[in-house]
Amino acid sequence: MDLSSIEVTTLRGERTTFGELADGRVALIVNVASRCGLAPQYEQLEDLQRTYGDAGFTVLGFPSNQFLQELGDADAIAEYCSATWGVTFPMAEKVRVNGSHAHPLYRELTKTPDGEGKAGRVTWNFEKFLVHPDGRVKRFRPRVRPDAPEITRTIEEWTA
Repeated sequence: MDLSSIEVTTLRGERTTFGELADGRVALIVNVASRCGLAPQYEQLEDLQRTYGDAGFTVLGFPSNQFLQELGDADAIAEYCSATWGVTFPMAEKVRVNGSHAHPLYRELTKTPDGEGKAGRVTWNFEKFLVHPDGRVKRFRPRVRPDAPEITRTIEEWTA
């Protein structure tokens, strides 16, 4: 699937495309939420960014209030991510990940089945989509930790 031309607005309000944000790197796209019990995954996401960032990889965070657990505005989200978790990876503006108003990137990504062959709606915060520059996508459900062997192994294979 060609995701590169899909428009994305950053947390700072800058308009770009997924292709420009990913910049030819393997990208781990994650719908994040500051008040979610899975928010400690931010730490593992940042560790992945620091470990593999120079090898052609990036995390891309997409804040979402779809499950009513994200802060109200971009400044609050940016402050929380920076002060609490030391996030350095790119963040998009707050988006919807499900339904008729889902962001176009998520409308495409949710067509990808997970490891059990199930495609469709994002089930919760911190669902992960690993996207190769050639269009391959692997999907990991929220409880799969960002540093799980199946994710790190794929990052290492795809960035080699």
